[in-house]
Amino acid sequence: MNQLLDQNTPARPATFTAKQGQYLAFIWAYSQINDRAPAEADFQRYFKVTAPSVHQMLKTLDQIGLIKKQPGVARSIQLLVPPQELPILGIDNPS
Repeated sequence: MNQLLDQNTPARPATFTAKQGQYLAFIWAYSQINDRAPAEADFQRYFKVTAPSVHQMLKTLDQIGLIKKQPGVARSIQLLVPPQELPILGIDNPS
């Protein structure tokens, strides 16, 4: 399940791109509705992008400290951004 981590998380960038924000908002919304983190295929269907595009975006979000993933573990995305800092999903959706 997607969880916000406590205050001991590493510092993260103050801002993210519009596209990154939509991915982060999707992670939060999907997790709230389905009680588990989305799979890469869920991102593909929602954003209508290829598997490599999703994989690269999630890798980037992990590297810059906006999410945390456990390698080799399905649906292991943890959101490191407080929900109140996320954009509204679907607004200015850059596909």
